[in-house]
Amino acid sequence: MPLPNLSDAETEAWCALLRAPKWSARAIREGLARHRTAATLLSAGPAAWRAIGVDPAGDEALLRPAACGAERDWLADARHHLLTWGSLDYPPLLARTPDPPAALWVDGDPTVLWLPQLAVVGSRSATAGGLANARDFAATFARAGLTVTSGLAEGVDGAAHEAALKAGGTTVAVFGTGIDRLFPRRHAALAARIAGQGALVSEFPLGTQGLPSHFPRRNRIIAGLALGTLVVEAGLRSGTLSTARCAAEAGREVFAIPGSIHNPLARGCHRLIREGAKLVEGAPDVLDELAPLARELGADLARRLDAPAADAGPVRPDRRDDPDYACLLDALGHDPQPLDVLAARTGLTAAALSSMLLMLELEGIVVAQPGGYYGLCC
Repeated sequence: MPLPNLSDAETEAWCALLRAPKWSARAIREGLARHRTAATLLSAGPAAWRAIGVDPAGDEALLRPAACGAERDWLADARHHLLTWGSLDYPPLLARTPDPPAALWVDGDPTVLWLPQLAVVGSRSATAGGLANARDFAATFARAGLTVTSGLAEGVDGAAHEAALKAGGTTVAVFGTGIDRLFPRRHAALAARIAGQGALVSEFPLGTQGLPSHFPRRNRIIAGLALGTLVVEAGLRSGTLSTARCAAEAGREVFAIPGSIHNPLARGCHRLIREGAKLVEGAPDVLDELAPLARELGADLARRLDAPAADAGPVRPDRRDDPDYACLLDALGHDPQPLDVLAARTGLTAAALSSMLLMLELEGIVVAQPGGYYGLCC
């Protein structure tokens, strides 16, 4: 399904904002909440920018649309897309994370980002056994209908992407560079296949080279797009653990494969398990946990993609027939509430509440509000 195009003025405004180094994703999101469109925010001027915490000194030249020629040329390709905060095509699961990107550059099919995903991550220097596990798990997930999401790195990431493609499934690769700056270069052929059978994604402006500070930002997107994160192998200082932390902070499930006590690449997984990650010995352990929500989410999003806007689709079940949903709806009350208050009122875990709130939001019963609050729709 083609995505609606941004106007030329709005596209140029977005490109300018995303290139300006002083404009964080938070500042852009807050600015849009006040000014509604990127073009309006851009034209609001220094006083309005200061009101959202942006010092405009030195940014005026960077915010000129004339600096966005490379982005215009890149977006001229029909398979290239810019998904912006607040648009209907922005991935709904990612939007519910603590610090979602202001926009995503996408090479491939952007609707894949709406489908139920599972992040499969691990060490760049994985053992032969770790690579075999990554392939076996990812292939099983792909055949079960889950999109496999990872970071295109060497080791576990690459093995997971390859296995998902070989199984005929879809896969998403998130970059820690600009979408036009592939890293590692040895994965060029793999990246081209992913773009044809899934999507390549980055929040970084075109031309951005990889820096160590970029990869934790990439990892939060990997975790935020997915229903859960599986850690295959990781050392105690592995960057992979940051993906697991981001998943937990977003209320998503974290899974880890245990290993030998003599394998240093198993120690990160063992730490995660001690901290509450779910120990898994086979792909069914993960599928059993996520399949009900994945099926419901996939069906709901498919209806949103394929059904005419006026078609309400199949009649939905009365959520109050489910005791947990009924408890949550009562806990929401008349005023918006944060997740910790809802957890205290219902006794449900943050992960369970996050999943339930997502389904209620998709059904138009609940609305997510700034600051991590949730309220009933009027």
